[in-house]
Amino acid sequence: MKKINELLLAVLLGGLAALCLINALLSQAKLSEPSREYRVALNRLERVIADFEQEKGRAAGSLTELSDYSGRAAGSLTELSDSSGGADYPFVTGLSVLEYDKEEQEARDFWKNGEGEYAVIASKLAYYKIYYTAGRTSDGPLRILINGTAVFFLLLTLLVLWYVRQKILKPFTRFVQLPYELSKGNLTLPLKESKDRFFGKFMWGMDLLRENLEENKARELELQREKKVLLLSLSHDIKTPLSAIHLYAQALCKNLYREEAKKQEIAAKIREKAEEIEVYISEIVKASNEDFLSFQVENGEIYVGEILEGIRAYYKEKMALHQLEFKMEPYPNCLVFGDSDRLTEVLQNVVENAIKYGDGRKIRILARREEEEYVIVIQNTGCGLAPKELPHIFDSFFRGSNAGKNPGSGLGLYICRQLMHRMEGEITAGIREKDGESWMEVCLTLHLA
Repeated sequence: MKKINELLLAVLLGGLAALCLINALLSQAKLSEPSREYRVALNRLERVIADFEQEKGRAAGSLTELSDYSGRAAGSLTELSDSSGGADYPFVTGLSVLEYDKEEQEARDFWKNGEGEYAVIASKLAYYKIYYTAGRTSDGPLRILINGTAVFFLLLTLLVLWYVRQKILKPFTRFVQLPYELSKGNLTLPLKESKDRFFGKFMWGMDLLRENLEENKARELELQREKKVLLLSLSHDIKTPLSAIHLYAQALCKNLYREEAKKQEIAAKIREKAEEIEVYISEIVKASNEDFLSFQVENGEIYVGEILEGIRAYYKEKMALHQLEFKMEPYPNCLVFGDSDRLTEVLQNVVENAIKYGDGRKIRILARREEEEYVIVIQNTGCGLAPKELPHIFDSFFRGSNAGKNPGSGLGLYICRQLMHRMEGEITAGIREKDGESWMEVCLTLHLA
């Protein structure tokens, strides 16, 4: 802003200096030409002299005598002799007469150059020297035009520079430091809204960028925290099977088990604990992946019947191998809003939990339409979850008291909830008593398209 202010001052001073120079040049230049109105007065005066000599038979002695001769000319010539100039002949100032028979000295005095401009009229009887002031046409309008034009362009230049200063440079200074602040990670200071035609939309976009970077930063910090917590949790969980393997190995080294059958049993337990460690290691590898907990969802209009039919086909044989009763009630095929792949992932995760934490007897899937929503319910028997733990099952890394020895990280239902929220849906859970049995019930709610 300092530079533009200096430029405004320089333009103003330069313009004033240019005006002074222009007026100085105008004062020395001859912008007007001599007036030729005096010729009219000379022609009229020549006619009056000719008439006077013809009538009087002698030369006129003065302007006054010529004025007395002609009443009409008298008024004009009287005005001509006035130094202020008359209305009809404003340029004639005096008259000298030399008759042809005058002596040489008198003729010599007559022809000497007098003061000012004059014209000589030779009549029949004498020479008449008529003094006049030619004058010049007024150059005032031309000077005003030149100065007015110069002032106009000076003001126009100052106005343009002032407009650039107020509308372009001044708003620009409001966010000139923003990229530098963003590079330092300072994302907390919002930009004020502006309706500026040049930078209003740009400032709005920069503020959106700042908010997006701030959200990404918060999300990244939360992701790193969750990764760290998960890694610590899994590392801690590894200690239990590792300690058991260590104890079994010591027993074998000390030959505490002499029976071959007992040794085989211990070997089987070591293998079981090793497999458990492999599960934890796979979770650690997954947590180390850059896409860990990256909930990318591409929402659109999908037919829920196709997804439910895919779940039925996928689990039909698996349930039969587990000798588990699996039933899917008739359902309406509706168009819903969501991501088919992510919805399938959520359903599979919930069904896997039903298989893992249920009593292995019954799993049922119900689906129905309720006004503007579509509801899918997954039920399983043998709910061992304490009612007080129900509000926490969707928290990250939470594992209920019914987890027992089942491996897991406590992230399954947490991921399901995040995915449902990104599909603008909801997931809830409850415990229901039915026919003397305790049923675990997970409900998915989607919006109809």
